[in-house]
Amino acid sequence: MTSTPESSTDATTSGDGAVSEADSGVDVTLGNTLLSLRGVSKSFGPVQAIQNINLDIPAGKVTAVIGDNGAGKSTLIKTIAGIWTPSSGHIYWNGKEVHIHNPRESGELGIATVYQDLALCDNLDIVQNLYLGNEPTKFGVLDEIKMELSTVQILKDLAVTTVKSVRQLVGSLSGGQRQAVAVARAITRESKLVIMDEPTAALGVSQTAQVVNLIQTLASRGVAVIVISHNLTDVFEVADRIAVMYLGSLVSSGPIENYDTGSAVDLITTGTSSRVPPTLAPAQ
Repeated sequence: MTSTPESSTDATTSGDGAVSEADSGVDVTLGNTLLSLRGVSKSFGPVQAIQNINLDIPAGKVTAVIGDNGAGKSTLIKTIAGIWTPSSGHIYWNGKEVHIHNPRESGELGIATVYQDLALCDNLDIVQNLYLGNEPTKFGVLDEIKMELSTVQILKDLAVTTVKSVRQLVGSLSGGQRQAVAVARAITRESKLVIMDEPTAALGVSQTAQVVNLIQTLASRGVAVIVISHNLTDVFEVADRIAVMYLGSLVSSGPIENYDTGSAVDLITTGTSSRVPPTLAPAQ
């Protein structure tokens, strides 16, 4: 079981910049922790969007971040993604403190964010979308063969079998297929952490199952995945860990088996739950 986020102390670093487990509140049971947030807050003038967030994201695991509208989920992921810099607190990547000022720096670390709108170009095919802005060249011209073969292999590795041709226009794809393309684009950049914002929103049953399989495939390859979702059915099907946001605070986090739908709803709506084990309950 994890310690309560609110009870974790601020992280310190050793001489080489690594987080000291004795002082950081790191959950040592997580194993390979890729990303750690310690005391992270973000305010916009007098508005405190998130406050004192302490969260560990392990490699090869799916962490679901849930909460009601306005709970701070979007602010949290945009802070990790480099769209906004935290007002206070520390961010650690592989145990070393980092300062992320923009999405480019986030991407260089290995963090990719797939937003709900996916940011795909409908008038381009799958290959062109995967390598847009990152096209390999050979003898001064685009290496179309390399891009196409690589795209086929990436989709195969992600167990995406419903795409007829990698030269299909993205505008002709289903919602689940579009999600797969957006995730595949992240893989082309060798991302170590993929953040997915409401990946199953407005999808049908079969398309949702496709996206769930995609998330599980990513985790099986050692990629850390953060899923932001309102769909608790999907959360309990795909997540290894859960983190609950309430009014800008992280009120509870831990292994998914320590929660059920009832306790999750309690935490989302009130910030507390009598159904959660005491070590996971929010600090009073």
